[in-house]
Amino acid sequence: MTKTNAARMLDSAGIHYELREYEVDQNDLSAPHVAEKVGLPPEQVFKTLVARGDRTGVLMACIPANSELDLKALAAASGNKKVELVAVKEVLGLTGYIRGGVSPVGTRKPYPLYLDETAELWDIISVSAGMRGCQMLLAPGDLIRAVDAQRCAIANF
Repeated sequence: MTKTNAARMLDSAGIHYELREYEVDQNDLSAPHVAEKVGLPPEQVFKTLVARGDRTGVLMACIPANSELDLKALAAASGNKKVELVAVKEVLGLTGYIRGGVSPVGTRKPYPLYLDETAELWDIISVSAGMRGCQMLLAPGDLIRAVDAQRCAIANF
C-alpha cells in the first residue's frame, strides 16, 4: 500500500491511525457509498469539502457522509460573511487531492479545518487518506491536533 502525504504527516506527528482500502466505484464517489464500502455507518465517515470565505479565503470542512454542509454556520464559525464551495476543477490545484480523495491532512498548503462537532460522538472517525480507495481511521482528537482543527456545528442532517 502506498503511503499518502496524509499518512506520512500523521506518522511524523506520532499519531496512530489505520488505513482501510476499498474498491472505487467511478460512478458513485459519494461519501455514503464509501462508508458502505469500509463497513462503517455514514455518521462515522467524514467527507472533506473545500470552500472559500469572502474574508478568510480557502478553508476546509469535515462533515458526516450523510449530511449537508451548512454554509451559514461555516461562515459564522470561520469569521466570514459568506462561504461558498469551490468548483470541482479548483480542488486539485488548491489541495493536491482529487475529488473523492480529499484528505483534511497533508494538503498542498495548510488551510483552516472546521470539523463538525458530531465527530466527538465517536472514538474513531474515518476521513480520506488522500486518494480514492483509501480511508484513514483515527481518533477525532488526534485529527484536531494534527491539523489544528476547530470543532463546530456545521452539518445539516
